[in-house]
Amino acid sequence: MDGKVYGYARVSSKDQNLDRQLDAFEAFGVPKEAVFADKASGKDFERPAYRRLVRTLAEGDVLVATSIDRLGRTYEEILEEGRVITTERKSAIVVLDMPLLDTREKKDGITSVLIADIVLQLLSYVAQVERENIKQRQAEGIAAAQARGVRFGRPPKKKPAAYAATKASYLGGHITRQEAASRLKVCVSTFDR
Repeated sequence: MDGKVYGYARVSSKDQNLDRQLDAFEAFGVPKEAVFADKASGKDFERPAYRRLVRTLAEGDVLVATSIDRLGRTYEEILEEGRVITTERKSAIVVLDMPLLDTREKKDGITSVLIADIVLQLLSYVAQVERENIKQRQAEGIAAAQARGVRFGRPPKKKPAAYAATKASYLGGHITRQEAASRLKVCVSTFDR
């Protein structure tokens, strides 16, 4: 393939670091200005930088990722995105930690495509199973913490001193919801709750 080489990096949260992926792209030869990065979950492909990258890809270009789970974690969506990139965009995918997943043209043609498709399916499956395992472990951890009495979420606010009188005035029809919320220095929806 004679097109441009692009890198796609992703971490799940804003406090995580992209440096390891960026170093791998540099070692592969991806120009810094050709790297697209998101700090977002891999649960779906509705990520701004990823969407811009796919729109940018042209025939002969190469999309490089450090691992398949940087692209996504849902089996069907990874396969669909792989199809869009390789078939519709006529671009190639290279996954650095899995040398078999390299869809650039090779001399044995159809065999390399078959191997890349099989590896993409296998890795997509593994990525989805890992996502499901993470969700399962998270749910088990939350349940265990709740069983120990740990409370999640924001602690409830203490009611202001004027709460009882304001509530009585509101329920008696003497003041509006807006007035009651204003007296308690909260928004109307908080007052309603």
